[in-house]
Amino acid sequence: MKITLTNPQHKISKSNKRFRVLVSGRRFGKTYLCITEMMKYATQINKTIWYVAPTFKMAREIVWSKLKQMLLDFNWVEDINESNLKIRIKKTGSTISLKGCENYDYLRGVGIDFLVLDEFADIDEKAWTEVLRASISDTVGDVLMCGSPKGYGNWSYRMYEKGKHEKEWDSFQFTTLQGGIVSTEEIESAKQDLDIRTFRQEFEGSFENYAGAVYYNFHAVDNVKPKEIDWKKPLHIGLDFNVDPMSACVAQIEKDYIYFVDEIIIYSSNTDEMVQEIRDRYGSKQKIFVYPDPACRQRKTSAGGKTDLSILQNAGFNVKCKIRHSPIRDRVNAVNSRLKSANGIRYIFVSPSCKIIQKGLQRQVYKENTNIPDKEEGHDHMNDSIGYLIEIVKPLITQSLTYQPQRWNIKQRQYGLFKR
Repeated sequence: MKITLTNPQHKISKSNKRFRVLVSGRRFGKTYLCITEMMKYATQINKTIWYVAPTFKMAREIVWSKLKQMLLDFNWVEDINESNLKIRIKKTGSTISLKGCENYDYLRGVGIDFLVLDEFADIDEKAWTEVLRASISDTVGDVLMCGSPKGYGNWSYRMYEKGKHEKEWDSFQFTTLQGGIVSTEEIESAKQDLDIRTFRQEFEGSFENYAGAVYYNFHAVDNVKPKEIDWKKPLHIGLDFNVDPMSACVAQIEKDYIYFVDEIIIYSSNTDEMVQEIRDRYGSKQKIFVYPDPACRQRKTSAGGKTDLSILQNAGFNVKCKIRHSPIRDRVNAVNSRLKSANGIRYIFVSPSCKIIQKGLQRQVYKENTNIPDKEEGHDHMNDSIGYLIEIVKPLITQSLTYQPQRWNIKQRQYGLFKR
């Protein structure tokens, strides 16, 4: 039985540099590459091999079942520890362990012969500089860092640049299409659901500049269009609970298009007052969906000990919200993808009367040298309410591509087992 690699995967695998950095588009095949690289090191005697993801849950979900299946198919398994995600290899005595970086201080004290950092842009840089870098020092271990890029301000870019200038480092950059797993048609289809910056980052493996406007796809002419409320159709309201001010965006949806037809700002307020304002404006019989900040499940901005969620539900609204907050960049990217998709279509339109929505989308910028939206000017409240709505009704689709899973019997160019 042979390991089968695509040409780009083979190029990475055959590099003899100690530190290898791969940035790529989604579904390039990096999980398969990580597994085969760990197996290659496992053929050596008594090696300690770690696969480290941003969280333990991600490590389990991304690679555990695939790793077990490959090792079992090759009849290499001596022992499997399901709770610790650890496998001991027959004959060589080497071990492969999966770890998460939530509490990276607990990763200290182990000498590592081969280390994989998967989605390393989402791992705290200190996990590398303060803990894991030292773990490969006494063993003179090798490292493979891989993942999708997260902008020039992220530490992953500095690691990628090392491969261009330092003799022990090697860097690689490949698109989703170059991976050969996702079809051209599927990639073109994704352009309908992503803004151009997110598309380049997620599918072309491109480092993007996050300086300047957060909602860079908003155009003061092309995204502004008069629209009267259609009282026969439901209202969709995104809600941010910040007490001063409490902000709500009001939209109606027609097929793939979202029209913001009203906005509500109440200073020094609470959830009960916002509920009353909504009912006063739109009547008690109007069907209303509310998309609040997920913190509403615990947060209380009104007297009486009731959570914001229970107040909204008791008011008769259809409440839809996530169990926990999504990463800020996911909400931002979701909104940008609707403001203008990568293939140039605009799906969000704002009524000229919604001045605060327009102002927020135009003026919120990133903090200097970061990919974190600035909150000092107060534009974030209404923008957050928009994000809470969009992430439910039109979420990003980067994790739901149709693709051909890579296996070790695919008829591609074949190489001898672990030949470098």
